[in-house]
Amino acid sequence: MTTKEYESYYVPSQSHWPIVGAVALFLIAVGAGNYVSDMNSEDGGYGGYILLAGIALVLYMIYGWFSDVITESLAGKYSHQMDNSFKQGMSWFIFSEVMFFAAFFGALLYLRVFSVPWLGGEGNNAETAAVLWPDFTAAWPLLKTPDGTETTAMGWYGLPLINTVLLLTSSITAHFAHTSLIKNNRSQLKVWLGITILLGIAFMYFQVEEYAHGYSEEMRLYLTSGVYGNSFYLLTGFHGMHVTLGCIMLIVMFFRVLKGHFTAENHFAFKAASWYWHFVDVVWVMLFVFVYII
Repeated sequence: MTTKEYESYYVPSQSHWPIVGAVALFLIAVGAGNYVSDMNSEDGGYGGYILLAGIALVLYMIYGWFSDVITESLAGKYSHQMDNSFKQGMSWFIFSEVMFFAAFFGALLYLRVFSVPWLGGEGNNAETAAVLWPDFTAAWPLLKTPDGTETTAMGWYGLPLINTVLLLTSSITAHFAHTSLIKNNRSQLKVWLGITILLGIAFMYFQVEEYAHGYSEEMRLYLTSGVYGNSFYLLTGFHGMHVTLGCIMLIVMFFRVLKGHFTAENHFAFKAASWYWHFVDVVWVMLFVFVYII
């Protein structure tokens, strides 16, 4: 006869939130597709309204679902097994984000190593380039496309360098905040977490300034400025979206800290937000090297 104690595994009751999330994602997909197709129409169509409705519904779903999870966690219903489930879920989520950015970095590599040199006549494309684009110069960044579109490259100094310092510093302050939580020093936790949030907001502000500078008449670096403009804004824009999401997560953690949530032993939500923030910082370092410097 065994004397081993087995911990209980909490099984949540049926929830309507997955259905709400599915409807929200459907509205976002339909709305985004119609919005893009109706951009040139006179009335603009209804795609934008459907897209906004989907975004509002997904925000409602996130708020409601996370509120339920927080309530259950504070009630002590979650066991060590449930914590492992959350860790695996967050790990797979970050892995999916890694693959997301890997696809964009792969596209950037393909453009720089293969597509642009082929347009310039590299390999067996010499005759094609001579006939179709005799005046095209294959170089990166591609400042003049084969159809004559000209733009200006965004340098690594100035705002991009400032943003790099801001994010790297925020990763350090996020680590200090986590260490303070483990040591149960809640006053330092609030200070370091608050500084991390302010650094993230500063990063977003300077990125908006950078985009405004890129779209100025001086630079003429637009999303439509050939593959260089496309890749620049897609990579930095999606990263900026992830920084925004990371800031929201940290702000939620800050308010939970103010309400007395988390202990030195039980704080996975805080740890998950910290993981995500460090991931965002690593992605930016890669962006800074491969998009701005090299």
